[in-house]
Amino acid sequence: MDSGRIRTPRTAPRAARTARVAALAAAALLATVVPSAQAVTAPVPRTDLTVLVVDDGGSAVGAITAELKGSGVPYRRIDLGDPNRPVLDTAFLSDTVDGRPRAKYQGVVLPHESAFGPDSAEHTALQAYERTFGIPQVDAYTWSHPGVGLDYTNEGGRSGVLDGTTAGVTAAGRAGPFRYLSGALTFEDNDPTIAESYGYAGRPRAGYTSYLDVPVDGGGRASLVGEYAADGRRELVVTFAYNQYQRQFRALARGIVEWLTQGVHLGQSRNYLSVHVDDVFAPDARWDPARNCTPGDFDCVGDEGEGENPIRMTVADAQYAAAWQKSSGFTLDMVYNGGQGEQWKTEHGSDPLTDRLVADRAQYRWINHTYTHPFLGCVQDNTVVPWQCAKDASGNTLWVGRAALSAQIRDNHNWAVGKGIPVDRGELVTGEHSGLRTLPQQPADNPHLAGALADNGVKWLASDNSREPQQRSLGTATGAAKTVPRHPMNVYYNVGTAAEMTDEYNWVYTSRADGGSGVCEADPASTCLPAPLPTTTGYADHIVPQEARTALSHVLGNDPRPHYAHQSNLAEERLLYPVLDRVLADYRGLFAPSAPVVNPRQKDVGTELERRAAWDQALAAGKVTAYRIGAKVTVKVPAGLTAPITAPEGTRKQLLLGSTAFGAPYAGTRSAWTTPELLQTSVTLMLPTA
Repeated sequence: MDSGRIRTPRTAPRAARTARVAALAAAALLATVVPSAQAVTAPVPRTDLTVLVVDDGGSAVGAITAELKGSGVPYRRIDLGDPNRPVLDTAFLSDTVDGRPRAKYQGVVLPHESAFGPDSAEHTALQAYERTFGIPQVDAYTWSHPGVGLDYTNEGGRSGVLDGTTAGVTAAGRAGPFRYLSGALTFEDNDPTIAESYGYAGRPRAGYTSYLDVPVDGGGRASLVGEYAADGRRELVVTFAYNQYQRQFRALARGIVEWLTQGVHLGQSRNYLSVHVDDVFAPDARWDPARNCTPGDFDCVGDEGEGENPIRMTVADAQYAAAWQKSSGFTLDMVYNGGQGEQWKTEHGSDPLTDRLVADRAQYRWINHTYTHPFLGCVQDNTVVPWQCAKDASGNTLWVGRAALSAQIRDNHNWAVGKGIPVDRGELVTGEHSGLRTLPQQPADNPHLAGALADNGVKWLASDNSREPQQRSLGTATGAAKTVPRHPMNVYYNVGTAAEMTDEYNWVYTSRADGGSGVCEADPASTCLPAPLPTTTGYADHIVPQEARTALSHVLGNDPRPHYAHQSNLAEERLLYPVLDRVLADYRGLFAPSAPVVNPRQKDVGTELERRAAWDQALAAGKVTAYRIGAKVTVKVPAGLTAPITAPEGTRKQLLLGSTAFGAPYAGTRSAWTTPELLQTSVTLMLPTA
């Protein structure tokens, strides 16, 4: 008998034959829709949402690591220089959990494509792991050669310094991981005497898709960033040097992480910019170029607190501010002192500035800056320069009392409410950030500060990021106020003209030999100008681009902390606007509309920093579990913890019944701080399957 055929005895009834044929047909049909027994017993692998970083100590891996850390993406770092580091083998990279194969890392960052040596066991194990589980690898910085899918640079490419070069995001890049960029990316050239970035641009070979390229001699373009797919693996190849602070990396960092994680990861990132304008309604003291000090602020010898020709906005300045906001599409935070406006009105009979700003109140955001802007820390002894804390006969520090603190907060809030100004009771900026510790004179907070904040419902108190970059609580009570660090802008409060600004800048940043204060020589964190700036052009040519570059670096660094300047910078020559115009123009030249500048108010910044701190602590303690199985993502966190998650467009969050669109759109992905839904113990996301 032919064992390959099923025979029906000739004596069988026709009905039996018919039934058997039907059964065989049904079995054949079932076999086309039900996996084989072998497939059923081979479950879809689990991939944990953690990145493996292999670090050689170079700036490229350091930059990517900083991006992972800053956006809240979990990672495990392996130090190649550590003789006791773990060995990358099959057991290190994968195992089995609940009968399901597990990839312990969703992506791998290497210094270059052969960090362990091309013939090493670790290299072989890593490539097998990536091939088996479909894990992407980033080659943080390598050179152009066939091993990464590129021709050598002498075969129609280029190598050398890239400073000032304009690269282009290719069509594949704009359709893929760099969809949030506008298309052009110019490499920084901050100092013509220093080579800041070097690269190897090569022509793509088979299997290589270019994402970022540059023009080459003789026509055509060569790649600096692209994907190389070969032998069942995928690598993101970067062939230029960079560090975490350079604009070209900051612009590309988001896309590198999205490619590395296939668009699904813990953590989230935004580009933030808020600008607080302090002392609104108040006049600011003016710098004296002859004495190199500021009369009226007790920093001049013999100063009795009387300012000379103070700087204060006019009605025309207020009208300009409103018009600028409209044309720029950006909202300023007016940090106001109502009592100063009332005092001006008393002294001058009227106050058209306050009338104008109050009439335009809906066009701005407003923050309480205390009623008359007094110093709210220790009682100041201004008979010496610099000032010091006054003490009683027993040598104890004298402090501004709780009642006085509370009155300054309460009266300013009530003044705004009476004017119809929309103000949030929970936000406060004290004058000069006073009340908080101020080194070297006042090494501790005013002991009455926390109580006064609680008296007035203040939850978010501004601090100076240059002094205290980390958020902290004020007091020990549950629900105590927390600080919101702000970046000081290097546009001085005590100047109204570019010449005044440049003169004071020269005093701070030139050596004693060049007529400066010499502070830059004594401060290890500072550098001196090679020569004083011309007072006629120094502001526009040097200070504006430098300050705009600094501010933009914060924006591109996922840093939500506000920047702050002063009302004097909106007056007279209106020095703040050139800086903000430059920041916004440079930003919008880099990014597509899908990644707009996020302009949070103070309380939202405080909440963001608070959540980040809690998230970082949970990650460090190993209290977060997150993984992907096919199109399903599961995130388990401790009760009360909010988790940041990023996923592709089309992702849905599982509810108790049904599902809803997950997160908010930003830069071509969706992301949110989120928690498990009602009666759930974990966050469950369903990824789009198309």
